[in-house]
Amino acid sequence: MKPSVSPGFPGPKAREIVERSEKVLAKSTRLYPLVGVGGEGCYIKDIDGNTFLDFSSAIAVMNLGYAHPEIAETIREYSSSLVHFAGQDYYNPEQLQLAEKLAELSPAGMKPVKVFLSNSGTESVEAAYKAVVRSTGKPVAISFIGAFHGRTLGSLSLTCSKIVHRKGYHPLRPVIHTPYAYCYRCRFKLTYPDCDIWCAKYIEEVLLSTVVSPDDVAFMALEPVQGEGGYVVGPPEFYQEIKKICDRNKIALIDDEVQAGMFRTGEFLGIMNFNITPDVYTLAKALASGIPMGATVLREEYSFKDEGAHSNTFGGNILACAVALKTIEVILRDKLHDNARRIGEYILKRAREWVEQYPLIGDARGLGLMIGVEVVSDKARKTPGVEERKKLLWECLKRGLILLPCGLSSFRIAPPLNITEEEAEAGCNIIEESIKQLLS
Repeated sequence: MKPSVSPGFPGPKAREIVERSEKVLAKSTRLYPLVGVGGEGCYIKDIDGNTFLDFSSAIAVMNLGYAHPEIAETIREYSSSLVHFAGQDYYNPEQLQLAEKLAELSPAGMKPVKVFLSNSGTESVEAAYKAVVRSTGKPVAISFIGAFHGRTLGSLSLTCSKIVHRKGYHPLRPVIHTPYAYCYRCRFKLTYPDCDIWCAKYIEEVLLSTVVSPDDVAFMALEPVQGEGGYVVGPPEFYQEIKKICDRNKIALIDDEVQAGMFRTGEFLGIMNFNITPDVYTLAKALASGIPMGATVLREEYSFKDEGAHSNTFGGNILACAVALKTIEVILRDKLHDNARRIGEYILKRAREWVEQYPLIGDARGLGLMIGVEVVSDKARKTPGVEERKKLLWECLKRGLILLPCGLSSFRIAPPLNITEEEAEAGCNIIEESIKQLLS
C-alpha cells in the first residue's frame, strides 16, 4: 500500500461530511477535512478513496496500527459475549489479569502497586490527583509550563500548554507551574549544559523556599516527553534532579505516560529511559488500541483507602481490558518496542539532517517513535514558524502523509510501532519534499 491522494482534496464526499458535521458537532480541535472510513496497518482510507500514511497514530493511540487481525478478533470474541459488567462494582477475570500485567510491568521500586481503571487520559490523571492529595492531606501540586494532562478540573489545573484550555475555568486547583527542560527555548535564556539544570534546581532553591512549603506540596506531575507542549525531551540530568527533589522533600512524583507510555519510546514507560521510578503513573491512549481506556497505577501507600472515594461506571470494562491485554501481548511478542527504538533512530537522524539543511527547521528531538520537529520562520532568532508549520502539514497531507502539530510551532512524528523501514522512509521523503516545496 502507498499514499495516494487525488487532486482537489478534500473530495466531494468529505466536504459534505464536514459541512453537515459543522452544523451539529460542538467545537473541538479538528484540523483537517479528513474523513476516515477504513484503515490497515499504518494507512488510513478516507471516504473519497484517498490513502494516507499515518505518522500520528490517531494521536499516539494506534500503536498496533489499524485493523490489526488479533485486535479485531479479540473485539469480535468479546462483542458476542460479555462486553461490560461494571468493573468498579463487581469482578471480572480480564480486569484482574490486566491489573496483574500492569503491576508486573511497573518499575520494581514502585511495588506493591494498586491499579485503578478508567476510560481516558484525563480520567487517569484525575484519579492520580485525587488519590495522592487525599492520601497525603496536602493541597498543592507542582506542574510544568508546556504540560498537558487533560481537561477535567483537576487535570486541567495541571495543564499549562495553551491559554484556550484554561480560559474561563478559574479558579482551578492550587497548582504552581514551573519551566520544563525545553533546552531549545529555555525560559531562563540559559544554554545546556552550562545551565547546570537550573530549571530543575529552581524548584527547590526558589519555589520550595519562597513560594510554597514542601509540607504543603502533595506531588509533582511530569511528562517524560512533553506531548502537546512540543514533544520536548529534557536532558537525563533534569529527570534525575526532579526525582531527587521529590525524594528530599517527601513529594510524590506522578508520571504522566498517557502519550509516552505503552512502549512508544522503546520502554514500557517513557520515564524508564532515565532510570526513574515514579510513585504513580498514568496510561491511556494506546493502552487498548482505540478502545477508550485509562489506567492509574499507584504505589500502594498512595491508593484510595476509603470505599467510594473515587469510582466510575466503565472502568474495568471487559472488552477494553481484553483488548489491552492483547495489545501488550502482541507488542512484547513481536518486540515492537525494539522496532520503535530502531525506526525512531532512523527518523530522528533524518529530522536532524533537515535541521542542518533547511532554514525552515530549527530543532529535532525525541525518544523512540515520539519525535518532535520544530518549524521556524527565522532560524537565527528561533522565531516560531506558526504559519509555516500550517502550510507544511497541509503540503504533507496533500501528498498522503498525516502529521499533527504540537507546541508553539512543532509537529509530531508518532507512527504505529509496527511501521516498516520502507514506510518510515516514504513518510520522511514526503516531509522533505514538502519542505523543499515551501522553500522553492
